[in-house]
Amino acid sequence: MRKNRYATWAEEYAARLMEPADAARLVRNGDRVVMPIGSITPAIAQAIWDRREDLENVHVLSTAPFFDPGWYAPGHTAFHGRVELFNTIVARSSVNEGRSDFVSIPFSRRFKPEDERGDLSNHADVALIGISPPDRFGFCSYGLSMWNKASFVERARVKIGEIFPGYPVTGGANRVHVGEFDALVEGAAPPPLPMRDRAAIDPAMAAYVREFIRDGDTVQIGTGSMTGQLVGAGALDGLEELGVHSEITVPGLNQLVYDGAITGSQKTLHKGKFVATALFAGTPEEIEFIHENPLFEVYDVSYTNDIQTIARHDNMVAINNALTVDLYGQIACESLGHELWSGPGGQPEFAIGALLAKNGRSITVLPSAAKGGTVTRIVPQLEPGTVVTVPRQFADIVVTEHGVARLLGKSDRERANELISIAHPDHRAELRKQAGKRLGS
Repeated sequence: MRKNRYATWAEEYAARLMEPADAARLVRNGDRVVMPIGSITPAIAQAIWDRREDLENVHVLSTAPFFDPGWYAPGHTAFHGRVELFNTIVARSSVNEGRSDFVSIPFSRRFKPEDERGDLSNHADVALIGISPPDRFGFCSYGLSMWNKASFVERARVKIGEIFPGYPVTGGANRVHVGEFDALVEGAAPPPLPMRDRAAIDPAMAAYVREFIRDGDTVQIGTGSMTGQLVGAGALDGLEELGVHSEITVPGLNQLVYDGAITGSQKTLHKGKFVATALFAGTPEEIEFIHENPLFEVYDVSYTNDIQTIARHDNMVAINNALTVDLYGQIACESLGHELWSGPGGQPEFAIGALLAKNGRSITVLPSAAKGGTVTRIVPQLEPGTVVTVPRQFADIVVTEHGVARLLGKSDRERANELISIAHPDHRAELRKQAGKRLGS
């Protein structure tokens, strides 16, 4: 007779609860250990690292790694690093110095080779997943972010959950039963995320972005040094009945929900819902506001970032960062020459999806210059080795503190003139000179 999982979950939970060192013994030589983005699991990761003298040829796969017990540092032999989709300061040296590999693939299509083509070369043996304590039915929440945690839980041979009492319960598809795990360990507070200093945004940039957003629009705002400050700088001020369909959300949006400016009432999909795969909550008050709030829904990144899903939203506005943009409109967000800085994340999918949407717009923001104005970020051509994140065919609107360049449908010469007009004034003459050499006067 089949057991009732709702009646027996407490027994399952007790049977799976163990010390991190015991859970770490589930890792075998040659395994691929996966930490999906948003799964910050320091206790179990540290326990696996502590077994480094016993293990061989363990591949550690992480997206946007936020914690390193030692496997990204030089000198170890048991672990091989593999970073997917987005690099961070934690693994940047390891990737750029060749100790770790980097994998770029559309976020929503991460499992296409495995599921549709039978290619198991990038599979998961052991998945490390951060979760909330179980509810009275034995279901845990993935907390503020889902990304592709559920997809890895579905596919991995061994699933290890690290339980954090402070994780909020969020709606949507953001649930997993304790019976899905092979081991559970009790975590303490997750380590703080590594932060870097951010230059203050020029309010003019937010004002220019504001010109392209209308009441009732559905917005996506990517994480980054400029976009993360847009809401606070006024980019959505005075707007009503806004919707959100995003990958990760940014500071300021929760307050607009609280104030009634974000309602989702005009959304084409998930009407009345605030949808993302990861929710930003910078304070305990914001976490409490999101906890069990039915307006917020969290879904797997394979759904939120699917170009077809994005394109189904009428009046979709995607707003993302860039490191540099060349005079042809090629948008680079991942590398400075050969040095990999971050990764594509979901930016290509949202940029393309927004353009495919009815009345959709894609906005790229960046400061006109770096290093006190001495280095232009509107460049004649990308430095050799620079990764193009958004091809020029999908470049739409580019914003700096000096204005707006409208690129969609423009010729190469027209694009260059538009971009030069929003470049830092100190660099415009040289940009015109270089444009003349390449494109004619």
